[in-house]
Amino acid sequence: MNELLTPYEQGNKNQTTTWAECVAWYEMLAQRFPAVLSFGQVGTSDAGVPIHAGVVSADGVFDRARIKSEGRPVFFNNNGIHPGEPEGVDACMALVRDFCVEPARLAALGETVFLFVPMYNVDGSLNRADTSRVNQDGPEQFGFRGNSRHLDLNRDFVKCDTLAARVFNQLFTAWDPDVMVDTHTSNGADYPYTMTLIHTQADKLGGALGAFLTDTMLPAMFADMARRGWPTCPYVNPVKDSPDHGIAEFLETPRFSTGYAALHHTIGFMPETHMLKPFADRYDSMRALVESALAFTVEHAVQIEELRRAAKDEGKTRPEWPVHWSMDESKPSSFRFKGYAAKYSPSLLGDYTRLSYDRSEAWERDIAYFNSFPADVTVKAPRAYVIPQAWREAIERLEWNGVQMTRLAADTAMDVDYYQVKSVVSRANAYEGHMFHDDVVLEKRSGRVNLRAGDYVVALDQDQARYAVEMLEPQGHDSFFRWGFFNSVLEKKEAYSDYVFEDHALDLLRDEPELKAKFEAWKGANAALVSDQGAVLDFIFANCQRYREPEWSRYPVFMLAWRQR
Repeated sequence: MNELLTPYEQGNKNQTTTWAECVAWYEMLAQRFPAVLSFGQVGTSDAGVPIHAGVVSADGVFDRARIKSEGRPVFFNNNGIHPGEPEGVDACMALVRDFCVEPARLAALGETVFLFVPMYNVDGSLNRADTSRVNQDGPEQFGFRGNSRHLDLNRDFVKCDTLAARVFNQLFTAWDPDVMVDTHTSNGADYPYTMTLIHTQADKLGGALGAFLTDTMLPAMFADMARRGWPTCPYVNPVKDSPDHGIAEFLETPRFSTGYAALHHTIGFMPETHMLKPFADRYDSMRALVESALAFTVEHAVQIEELRRAAKDEGKTRPEWPVHWSMDESKPSSFRFKGYAAKYSPSLLGDYTRLSYDRSEAWERDIAYFNSFPADVTVKAPRAYVIPQAWREAIERLEWNGVQMTRLAADTAMDVDYYQVKSVVSRANAYEGHMFHDDVVLEKRSGRVNLRAGDYVVALDQDQARYAVEMLEPQGHDSFFRWGFFNSVLEKKEAYSDYVFEDHALDLLRDEPELKAKFEAWKGANAALVSDQGAVLDFIFANCQRYREPEWSRYPVFMLAWRQR
């Protein structure tokens, strides 16, 4: 049976598999155990490298359509999104092997299907060295965080700049998993725990499903991990410089895997092993975490599926949707935390004080745990959105995520609600290939627009309503608008020659009383700009009706309102 040992098991416990070894090993395993494991290519990366996925089933049923039609639970384990954090890759290999060779372990799955991606960021896994993880203890060689386009795949789940993210969106939507575990390694503070855990933020997951996660699933998993010998704490996200002052739950927006999962009402976990612990310990604790989450899912599968079904059904008729959440600092809970003493001393590099941790001074006490994130932006749910077919990037992503759409059969004029973009504040530097819009101010208006045959109508009485709302509402944390999909509407297309427009502006002020009133108010509020010809003419040109551009700063996704409810 030595040939069934994984590369990690054959090594010195400080080595991780290569992409080629990993794929060849799974292909061998699938050939030897075809009634347990189905394994194959599901897509291709930007660098042309195959991306694979596998399915483990206790009864040899691998057909997705049949599995979904029978309502069988699906547990999804994603690995290697950051190839420098590879313990999940190796742990998954051993777990899948054990399903194949241990009948009792396989039988324990029952009706649940184990879906996995062995190595997601295949491009980064091939960029192998030992230099990119500054503070990490092992393994000896590992991959790189960025893919072949130098993008972080754990920021790409909704913008989908990479082919890998497109593959993931389609795979995830097709299988619609009930629970997902996406494996990682953390950096940051020092503390005794090997395993820390990010979970789908419960307020953001919402409703009975969020309450179940907080009240039932998390306590059970933390207790189970302690029994397995790996005490676990929430992801250590200090509110100041060290955990002494408290930690804050991580608000994982849809750019991240667990936030993306929430758009599909999937419970997501992002286990983060501690970078300073030996690779062998990180491997063992990661396997324990995946097994713990899987065991809970198998045991509570019926309840999880019922809660997910209820959440989807509620979304079809809900009158309002939260689209943005923020931490409530006034309502911390507490967590019994084990830490090391934080010490401050003069730096030997510069004229400042540096932080360090003294492992000889361990402590245990209750610390503040900020885990309340109420919605701070809620929008009224339209009956449907209308997306002109010109905005194909948004439409494609909706399609990849299973959003049901119909197309207008003929050109038509339609009364709609829409947003006028009043202001946008964008980042000064590129973030994951985009100039992300951090602040958006909108004004809701109504009007009549001309739509063309073939434009898309997205009704919200469907399972994928949440994905549609959070992606199409501009104020959503990671909406298509914030990522710049509609930037061209923020540009006025026509211009003027000042020496000609100077005289014409007087005619406009005479012929348009509303413009004159606006101009007088503007002058009163901006006395310093009255001597600036460009500022004066720009204001008149931008606000006059004669040269109005209706498309300028009008968000081009329209809303069909419920006129009577």
